[in-house]
Formats: sequence, C-alpha cells, structure tokens
Amino acid sequence: MALYLKQRYGKTALVAGASEGLGAAFAEYLAAEDLDLVLIARRLQPLHQLADRLKEKYKVDVTCISCDLGDQNSTKKIKAVLTDRSVNILVYNAAISYIGPFLENPPENHNHAARVNMITPLNMVHYFGNKMLARNKGAIILMTSMAGMQGSGYLSVYAATKAFLRILAESLWFEWRKSGVDIIGCCAGATSTPGYINSDPAETGFFTPRVIPPEKVVKLCFHNLGKRPSFITGRGNIIASVIMHRLMPKKMAVNIMGKTTRKMYRL
Repeated sequence: MALYLKQRYGKTALVAGASEGLGAAFAEYLAAEDLDLVLIARRLQPLHQLADRLKEKYKVDVTCISCDLGDQNSTKKIKAVLTDRSVNILVYNAAISYIGPFLENPPENHNHAARVNMITPLNMVHYFGNKMLARNKGAIILMTSMAGMQGSGYLSVYAATKAFLRILAESLWFEWRKSGVDIIGCCAGATSTPGYINSDPAETGFFTPRVIPPEKVVKLCFHNLGKRPSFITGRGNIIASVIMHRLMPKKMAVNIMGKTTRKMYRL
C-alpha cells in the first residue's frame, strides 16, 4: 500500500489523542505512508517525543498541538493553530471513561467525557468534513467501541458517547458516499494500550475481551476505510457481537455487559 493514502486523500493527516497507544500507532502508520502529521494531545512532552522519533525515522513534517479536547473551545484552538492548512485525513482517537456507578461520578465528570468523546469530534468532523467535501477528497476515522453496541453498566456515559460516534459515522457514510470523502466508525474491542493495561482489568471467563495490538487495529481501519460504514475489530469480537446482538435478547446482552464490567473492574 506504499503511498496509497497520500495519493488517494492528500498529504496531511491529523490524529487527535496521539501521545501513546492507539493514537501513536495511527501516527506511525501514517508517517510510514509519507504523510505529514498534526498530532493533538493534552500532554505535550510525550507528543514531542513521538514527533521527534517520527521525523527522524520517516522524514515527515510533524506539528504538535497541546489541547484539552474536553475544553469547549478546543476546536477553535485547533482551527486557530492550523489557520488555512488543509487536513486530508482526520483520525479521532481521543476518549475518556469514568468507570463505576453512574451516580457515584459527579455531573462534571460526565460532561467532560461527553465533550471529549462526543462534542469535540462532532465539531471537528463538521469543520474538516466541510472542507473535505469542498475538495471532493478526504477521509475520517472515528474510534468507537464494542461498549457502545448495547447498554453497558458502569460504563454508561462512555458507552453512550461511543454509540453516538458509531451512528454519526454510519449516517455520514450514507450522506457522503458519492462525494469522494470516506468515513468509517471503528468499533474496537479491548486494545493493548497503556490506558487499558493501567485500568488493570480482571479475567472474567468466556466474555473477557480478547485484547488486540494497536498496530493491528490501525491496519484494519485502513483496510476497511472506503468499503463500509463501520466495522468491528478482531474475529473474536465479531463472533461475540453476532452472539450478543443477533442471537441473544437485548436484556441478556445488557446483563452480560454489566456483569462482565463489574467483575473486570472489581466493582
């Protein structure tokens, strides 16, 4: 696929939530495709470390933006830094989850999660998508989650925001299907990122999520981009989804998700 992305979409990719894990894997993959990068994260030091490594290894241009994507003005800040610079590929990977009973987290936490996971990507898709459609060329990847495929107790707001992103991606896929702009929602299961590992999930038996390396998730995203509105990562996750969403009653699927999450996080 050498230089395929650059030829099809253009020369610059933006990755939101890029400092480590899946976001860093996206940045590496795109740099290997000879795309210049705009990397966004709250913590600037790991972002600069990643940027320096990618610039040295792939000889690409990398712009770093320190930004709290939970700030209501985050999109305005990003637009101000980029001014008239074109973004040809947008990857929104940033997310935050407050695990636990809904009422034990204050509204401030839930509102912050909604802004990071839902409002900011909505604003960025609107802004950059508008410019892509004007050029009849571009691509957007929205990272969603298996948690958003049904109600997920103890992950209620996270699951709801991820369901929003999946439905947004699928809806815009239909609206934009003849525009030259590709959009896809990646329904990722457990991925071996620092965030997932640090959450210290316990084994819970058959329904324990099958962990996938971030590099594999990234490759699957670009393999499916332009072919379908959304997809699920990993054969094990696909099988689990078929069982839970086609063979099981909704009540049973929601019960399994809630009980599995409670066991995983010892709630």
